[in-house]
Amino acid sequence: MNQKKTLLILVLALGLLIAGAAALYHGLGDEVAAQQLATQGETVTVPAGTAPGAATPEQQYAPDFTVYDRDGNPCRLSDFRGTPVVLNFWASWCGPCKMEMPDFDEKAKTLEGEVQFLMVNLTDGGQETVETASAFIEAQGYTFPVFYDTDQSAAYAYGVYSIPTTYFIDAQGYGVAYASGAISGEVLQTGIDMILE
Repeated sequence: MNQKKTLLILVLALGLLIAGAAALYHGLGDEVAAQQLATQGETVTVPAGTAPGAATPEQQYAPDFTVYDRDGNPCRLSDFRGTPVVLNFWASWCGPCKMEMPDFDEKAKTLEGEVQFLMVNLTDGGQETVETASAFIEAQGYTFPVFYDTDQSAAYAYGVYSIPTTYFIDAQGYGVAYASGAISGEVLQTGIDMILE
């Protein structure tokens, strides 16, 4: 009899634990207020209720940073205010980064003058250098604009801890959406559509 009571108490406790976890999960989901647009396992994340080109109270200006072109000339994100920006963090040793680059190059060519692509290389000076990254870009024949985060200011500003990571920034400078991990051309276009007015 005692074993049955103990078992019943354990089952009830487990049920309460599961119910509490479910309530907490749904509560946090509402609090975060994020909408997931999934395509083939890839995700673009946007603030709930966001319309392309329209800032919401949850939106913030995309953090500014300074990166450098191959010749060492500085470039700031804020230099492109007034133009939608696709900001991508990558490295030449990153397999998923390499997989998505043909789509980025194609879109950069197609949307030249409408959308600014900033392909920011995580240039740590050890595993990745300006020389190794530039050699990779040249070997592949990519023509999108490449910049080098030699002091990691861009990576720190965006808290980049995994690559590739892509941010979609509207012409007013608001961060509208981001994607973590390699994305397809279709998902890339979804993000671009969100920042074009």
